[in-house]
Amino acid sequence: MSQKKNTYKVSIIMGSQSDYSTMKHCKKVLDILKIKSETNIISAHRTPKRLFKFAENAEKNKISVIIAGAGGSAHLPGMIAAITKIPVIGVPIESKKLKGLDSLLSIAQMPKGIPVGTVAIGKDGAINSALYAASIIALNDIKVRRKLDLWRKKQTKSVKLKPR
Repeated sequence: MSQKKNTYKVSIIMGSQSDYSTMKHCKKVLDILKIKSETNIISAHRTPKRLFKFAENAEKNKISVIIAGAGGSAHLPGMIAAITKIPVIGVPIESKKLKGLDSLLSIAQMPKGIPVGTVAIGKDGAINSALYAASIIALNDIKVRRKLDLWRKKQTKSVKLKPR
């Protein structure tokens, strides 16, 4: 396991500005864990050239994990995963019409050969996606592993023994 300074970076991408109200929770968790991150808006449908450029250059730009939030038909995570070999985690954004179920199914039902890790719909999924990304990075970074251990211990301590 590497002991060198944290050189890992998570890229948080989303299909539109409105997705940021969910995806900002990824950034908060990564900041707490002191993992470098960046955020960008990349629409699979409205900015396809931006999508291809981002995905093709992700490795060169030293991105370790990509978290992609998408609503509706939710093509963003799958399209990114089809272009890069970097792990992609899809966060389904809650939609008005189907409450995010459409997004969840679009991300989870990727065809074999193009995996996308999929988390819960909305804020909880965004938080879990950051923890999932941190777990991937922790495989090679002892400092991140220790921070994750502390996160879980704190979470365990927060659970009361008895109801009040």
